[in-house]
Amino acid sequence: MPAIAVIGDYQPENETHSTIASAVAAVSSAVDVVWVPTDDIGDLSWTDGVWIAPGSPYKDFEAALEAIRWARVNDVPLFGTCAGFQHAVIEFARNVVGLDGAHHAEYDTDASLLVVDELACSLAGETMDVTLVDGTKARTAYGSAHSTERYYCRFGLNPQYTPALLEHGLVVSGTDAEGEPRIVELPSHPFFVVTLFVPQTNAEQPHPLIASFVGYVGASGYSLGSRSAGSSS
Repeated sequence: MPAIAVIGDYQPENETHSTIASAVAAVSSAVDVVWVPTDDIGDLSWTDGVWIAPGSPYKDFEAALEAIRWARVNDVPLFGTCAGFQHAVIEFARNVVGLDGAHHAEYDTDASLLVVDELACSLAGETMDVTLVDGTKARTAYGSAHSTERYYCRFGLNPQYTPALLEHGLVVSGTDAEGEPRIVELPSHPFFVVTLFVPQTNAEQPHPLIASFVGYVGASGYSLGSRSAGSSS
């Protein structure tokens, strides 16, 4: 059975955690969901997909980034929501853009390169429209140009670093009413899509992005033997 490793420190009372398994099951009952604590990630070669969960600060920030890097360089389908978005852009900034000190304000407000910083207005508890960008995996998944999504976060991408991320290959595939990035993806990867909102809590399941992710996880070509060992980039 295909398996998704959910990277995060599981809290059963946290709605953004407790709904992940049911959101996946709404797409397919033939995909296993396995929570992996950030302080005990270990070898991920057993998994067919990686979901970077909400709930930061993580117990092990660096290990979570390494899990993202592993999925990125090995072409393993990756989906991230809320904190998953935040940590994915930090990993990309560090290891692709070359911003070695890229950091997250939730962990260190005095870091010199706060790629993820506190939002001027918290999005926690907000439900907002998202506009999907033509020609992206996100737009294809939704099959429409607009969606309404729920947020739980106080942190987001620092616009100061958006140009560098885009220059090195990330694409903004969903924006809010002000044009701020709410979904980013990596077109060169089979499936690398992260959202600042939390689709697993949406009452209407299956959610299009989750359905697309699970589809890639279950697709042929993602068996363990088909993956390369990856690189150090």
